[in-house]
Amino acid sequence: MTVDQLEVRRVDPTDPLTEPMMAELTHEYVTRYGEGAHEEMSRYPTELFRPPDGTLLLLLEDGEPVAGGAFKRFDGETAELKRIWTSAGHRRRGLGRRVVAELEREAVDLGYRRLYLTTGPRQPEAKNLYLVLGYTALFDVAEPPTAGPLPFEKFLPSEETST
Repeated sequence: MTVDQLEVRRVDPTDPLTEPMMAELTHEYVTRYGEGAHEEMSRYPTELFRPPDGTLLLLLEDGEPVAGGAFKRFDGETAELKRIWTSAGHRRRGLGRRVVAELEREAVDLGYRRLYLTTGPRQPEAKNLYLVLGYTALFDVAEPPTAGPLPFEKFLPSEETST
């Protein structure tokens, strides 16, 4: 199945389909950053990732989640991307790109003009993904990252110019 054939499903953050995403993200963060990373996964209340200010979506292959991500309101015109995830068994297929593209479309539909996100210094694949997707690094990319977070932003087209 190609990336374009995957089902995109917007789900409630409490939907059982999000469990693989949350478990794998927690494991990934703890592996890279230590036990304190558990706090990151519970830092935000689930309601922040629900419409009208946020969303959580999954890419499903044969009904199973293989990638996903979310955003929440950051300020009046900015959404903050969070929890961008690709299942370890499905990496290197372009799923992260598809998730971010879907989240960008959803953010435009909800009236956001800008996306903001942070990633950690021990996630070089995430840093590279955002640079390839046209996000502007708000830090010196020439310097090796030693501490985080690493912030990025991207200005979105207005809904009128994107249709």
